[in-house]
Amino acid sequence: MPLTKSAMVGQASVHQETNAVKDSTLAEEVVDGTTEEEGKIQVRGQWASKAEFLLAVAGQIIGLGNVWRFPYLCYKNGGGVFFVPYLLFLVLCGIPLFLLETALGQYTSLGGVSAWRSICPLFGGLGYASQVMILHGCVYYIIILAWALFYLGCSFQSKLPWAHCNNTWNTETCAVFEGENISGLPLNATSPVMEFWEREVLNVSDGVGELGSVHWRLALCLLAVWVVCYFCVWKGVKSTGKVVYLTATFPYAMLLVLLVRGATLPGAVEGIIYYLKPNHTRLHDPQVWMDAGTQIFFSYGICLGSLTALGSYNKFNNDCYRDTFLLCLLNSGTSFLAGFAIFAVLGFMAQEQNIHISEIAQSGPGLAFIVIPRAVSMMPLPQLWAVSFFLMIIMLGLDTQGGLYVFQIYDHFSCSGASLLLLSIFQSVAIGWVYGPDRFSNNIKSMIGYLPPSTFKLCWRYLTPAVCTGTFVFSLVSWSPLKLGKGVVAPVWATALGWLLALSSVSLLPLWTIYALMNTHGTLSQRLRILCHPVERSPAARKNSSNGMQLTFDFTTTPRETVLNVL
Repeated sequence: MPLTKSAMVGQASVHQETNAVKDSTLAEEVVDGTTEEEGKIQVRGQWASKAEFLLAVAGQIIGLGNVWRFPYLCYKNGGGVFFVPYLLFLVLCGIPLFLLETALGQYTSLGGVSAWRSICPLFGGLGYASQVMILHGCVYYIIILAWALFYLGCSFQSKLPWAHCNNTWNTETCAVFEGENISGLPLNATSPVMEFWEREVLNVSDGVGELGSVHWRLALCLLAVWVVCYFCVWKGVKSTGKVVYLTATFPYAMLLVLLVRGATLPGAVEGIIYYLKPNHTRLHDPQVWMDAGTQIFFSYGICLGSLTALGSYNKFNNDCYRDTFLLCLLNSGTSFLAGFAIFAVLGFMAQEQNIHISEIAQSGPGLAFIVIPRAVSMMPLPQLWAVSFFLMIIMLGLDTQGGLYVFQIYDHFSCSGASLLLLSIFQSVAIGWVYGPDRFSNNIKSMIGYLPPSTFKLCWRYLTPAVCTGTFVFSLVSWSPLKLGKGVVAPVWATALGWLLALSSVSLLPLWTIYALMNTHGTLSQRLRILCHPVERSPAARKNSSNGMQLTFDFTTTPRETVLNVL
């Protein structure tokens, strides 16, 4: 999941965010007709074409997580059997929540924070929680782009540094595996690709407690990437819409090249079999289901506010329902295709080094930075292909010696796992039980001209929160300390820090609820009734009112009244 892109989307959204939504403390003052507040509403920018929206969302949700994370999770969680929980989460959680967030932004014409405060003030904390998760993503996920930029700079050398063992960082056990005769190599021989990654790029320390000194070259790469990100969004949706024509299409060409080259290598078939071979016993492991759910939310950008922000720039009558299925199919199809490309090369590397493929696949976050350099070094004009592939990674998109461990802690706690599951549960509750699935379906109908299938209402109200809650509970029951690779287990203090990172976003939900209740007048029951009402008509609806459409929020009875009657 492409969190850097989510952050970029958030920045672009802030540039054009309107002041149309009143604070929840003023929710009781909702009126029909034109108000002074209404007259000050600014016109929100829109995509120049539908293609810009589709490419922007595709570029946001399709990232490096599709290239390394999905194939790695398939290997880790039983091969082909991983598709069972993955597809289940996709149908019951991924697609319904994807439509929910996109339609919410399109209907309200507001960003992730203001949209939730407008449609359901009681759950306004959802928008703030998503922004905190994006903030965490800015801190750690952009380092992947810095790694790619580092590799890109090294790709201009006359001989690729990861293709030979004559570098200052190489050890005595470094060996270039050529041909079939490896009998003369030491048992602990390592490839130049692996040594370049671990000893030159990362300079990995012995553990998370030994962060070491700052890797100044990675720090410069990180600074350069931030500058690039800024200029991609500095003019808001106008600049973003033009950039995506390149950033969302070029990676597909490179992925196709990697797939074709990998499929022609010896050992590719064994690698693909290892990728798809099912291990049915893993279905009993709660961690498999946790990983499947996390991957869906991670790769689809759910609960990060970016889908709502991107959807808010759509025309009011855009068919967001059809777009949802098109983009979801494209995203999961890309992940599945990337698995073939990555594991075809892994199969070749395992055969070349005469080791089991699992020893290479354990690389985790750095998997793509081991597989892709090895693949391009075997192509004609390797420098050209290296430049192209690492440009691809930059477009798909902690500078100390212990930075990789910090990266993994952030990846495990701050923007995935429990945090995403909890936010998904509360999003479903907000729409399914407070705002009302029937009302939300009617809002979608007012935009696209027809009602989405009733199964979506069933998912928003029952299935999505039930599946997410069950997975969350089972993951807590079977929880074990985070493993950072190569026998390194996260110490207690690092685990505690990780949980604090997770709570820093999720805790905003109850904090916002308490704040909103304290700043709303009336009894507790009256306050809840006020905060469960939409603040006012959506800006997009009011804009269309001038054309005689007269679209407003519906204030008829919804499931929230059943909840309030209990109080």
